[in-house]
Amino acid sequence: MPSLIDIRRRIRSVRNTQQITKAMKMVSAAKLRRAQDRVLAARPYAAMLEKVLSNVAAASADNEEIGASPLLQPRPERRIQLVLLTSDRGLAGAFNSNLIKAAQRFIEEHRDAGIELELLGRKGRDFFRRRTYIITGEHLGLFNKPAYSDAGEIAKKVADRVLNDEVDAVYLVYNEFKSVLAQKLTVRKILPVKAPEGERINYIFEQPVEQLMASLLPKYVAIQIFTAMLETAAAEHAARMTAMDSATSNASEVIDDLTLFMNRVRQASITREIIEVVSGASALE
Repeated sequence: MPSLIDIRRRIRSVRNTQQITKAMKMVSAAKLRRAQDRVLAARPYAAMLEKVLSNVAAASADNEEIGASPLLQPRPERRIQLVLLTSDRGLAGAFNSNLIKAAQRFIEEHRDAGIELELLGRKGRDFFRRRTYIITGEHLGLFNKPAYSDAGEIAKKVADRVLNDEVDAVYLVYNEFKSVLAQKLTVRKILPVKAPEGERINYIFEQPVEQLMASLLPKYVAIQIFTAMLETAAAEHAARMTAMDSATSNASEVIDDLTLFMNRVRQASITREIIEVVSGASALE
């Protein structure tokens, strides 16, 4: 049976850990508010840009030059660029492991295609670098404060790979922020751009449609990656906040159990001492 000193030392250690997890929860909560505001501000723009680009692509489908663009023309997916977004730090519950499992599932489902990985975040990089996967790029430290310029560089890289016929399609794997308690695991195809089904919208173009598409396409790819970065950052803070809250509650339960056990040990010690005193007094009579 452990001594009272050992139990008190363990209680003190758990209480110190509890203070750390409580502080981490508060930090994540503060960061989550800012990240959530950025996500909510970016979503309408990203959705509208995607809709406009799809409609313009559909309206200009008769243009041979536009229709033949690799960024718009679907083709058999023999080579796929998979962009995986994970966090740089842990202590966020199953946040990163779910993303990595989703990427592995995607690779397994497309085993007949050549999958090449563009990894955003340290956790995904560390996992796949130790295994036999083709990695085309690593990007660390992007989620402390996601920047559109970083997304633009990655977007240019993956778009150029499609244009140069190095890959046939580009997919994103990330966690979409829903609420503090819920994130949606998302696998999304961003290239080639899918034209909307149904009746086409007839646009009157004030500039050559080729120039318009050349301007819209890079912005579309960049905003899709940037939005995914914002979603991942917000989801990470939410997952860490939830994990740290759970850890703090668990620490309280451990402290209560250890305190109860310490009281029982102390009571048993006092009872034993009383018995020894009584036994000694009885022996003297």
